[in-house]
Amino acid sequence: MLMENFAPMMFGGLVLIMLIGFPVAFSLSALGMASGLFAIQMGWFPAVFMENLPINIFGILSNDLLLAIPFFTFMGAILEKCGLAEDMLDSMGQLFGTVKGGLGYSVIIVGFILGAITGTVAGQVIAMALISLPVMIRYGYNMRYATGVLAASGTITQLVPPSLVLIVMADQLGRSVGDMYRGAWGPSILQVLIFAAYTFMLGVFKPHHIPGIPKTARTLSGPKLWAKCLRGIIPSAILIFAVLGSMGGLPGIDTAIATPTEAGAMGVVGALVLAAIHKRLTMALIWEAMVGTMRLTAMVVFILIGARVFSMVFQGVDGAKWVEHLLTGLPGGQIGFLIVVNLFIFFLAFFLDFFEIAFIILPMLGPVAAKLGIDLVWFGVLLCVNMQTSFMHPPFGFALFYLRGIADTLFKEKRIEKPIKSSDIYMGAIPWVLMQVILVAIVIFVPQTVTMFLPKEVKIDTEQIQIDVPDNDMQQSSGSSGENPFGDAPAADAPEAAASQPEAEKK
Repeated sequence: MLMENFAPMMFGGLVLIMLIGFPVAFSLSALGMASGLFAIQMGWFPAVFMENLPINIFGILSNDLLLAIPFFTFMGAILEKCGLAEDMLDSMGQLFGTVKGGLGYSVIIVGFILGAITGTVAGQVIAMALISLPVMIRYGYNMRYATGVLAASGTITQLVPPSLVLIVMADQLGRSVGDMYRGAWGPSILQVLIFAAYTFMLGVFKPHHIPGIPKTARTLSGPKLWAKCLRGIIPSAILIFAVLGSMGGLPGIDTAIATPTEAGAMGVVGALVLAAIHKRLTMALIWEAMVGTMRLTAMVVFILIGARVFSMVFQGVDGAKWVEHLLTGLPGGQIGFLIVVNLFIFFLAFFLDFFEIAFIILPMLGPVAAKLGIDLVWFGVLLCVNMQTSFMHPPFGFALFYLRGIADTLFKEKRIEKPIKSSDIYMGAIPWVLMQVILVAIVIFVPQTVTMFLPKEVKIDTEQIQIDVPDNDMQQSSGSSGENPFGDAPAADAPEAAASQPEAEKK
């Protein structure tokens, strides 16, 4: 009885130690090792089973695909710290700011572009808040809208290629990174349109919440303003399109001429060139980017090792079968499975970040989804859309923490007249979380939002295949002609050669 219930007990212990708040990587390792030792003592599997652990860890460290994570992280760190965000927000704010909600539109557009360039939520939210929040407050923007649009636009980076989340998804689900990137373009663009539509509707029904700034506030206009906008966007767009196109990550490009790791290395070179063009490439910038990359990469590797320790023991006590029986028995088939899984991920996102969810939970869900006939690329993109809400959940969302810190800094520096309430930050996030949930529902019920950009499968109708086999009369006529289909010598010579061989042996 204990053995049958040990897998759910392990899963319950996993949830419990995560709620405690101790570092997840070490908690997973400790829980996995303790459960493994207990299972050995109970005789559920031999001690030799745990000898697979070093092999598993070596397999993680020798995974070439995961090398793309430090490359893309380093590329994003270089571009984030070289001032591209400041240039884009300044030029876009002046371009769109005079219309109602113009500053909101500029934040959404720049968030989408920076999401493809930098790939880091923290840097993106901080950079945009430092620049845009004082301007929004100065011109009378509603505080809840201002904080909400900044936080939500910063989380777009989790979905827009080349997202690190999609690389991890591809690795855990055994699918191509290029396919994950192509599938994510539809939801990414749709999310930007939903955010923009909300801003437009707010401008229609509550225009005093998002007023336009006066034209006199512009420092640039005309061709100079357009030139500054294009100078900030075009070089970055060329770099991203080159990186994604080389690995087949753009819609309409099915051939990958480079692996994700090679594409990431190429992106690093391009980022260094862009920083040099903007005359901001310094040793201090490179060092800071390297330190940030090292920290993120080390965190990912340790979480992955801890997850592997736990999952190996979990598999040893038939945890995979327990999860499969639990989820395949849900009413509603595929739709029921997807609704339950997304509610579960939405709940976990209150406490865990996307790396922890991807490494711990996804290996349990992937095999069940495949058995139910669900396309794993679509499934991975769907969960990615869901997991980006982890940065927006009140009160634990990291994007909200970043905004809280930036708001205090701006008040201390006297760049804003009064402090921003935490209630405004949390309440301001709710509409944007609901919009992200709406996007999850759209992806579930309209899978074409993901699959329309994927390469079409070549289907072969077996009923139309014809195999022509020559009849016996043709075979006999070809055999009597003396032609040998296996060589140049006539077939009639073969019996004579065979008959003469014994005579030669006698002589």
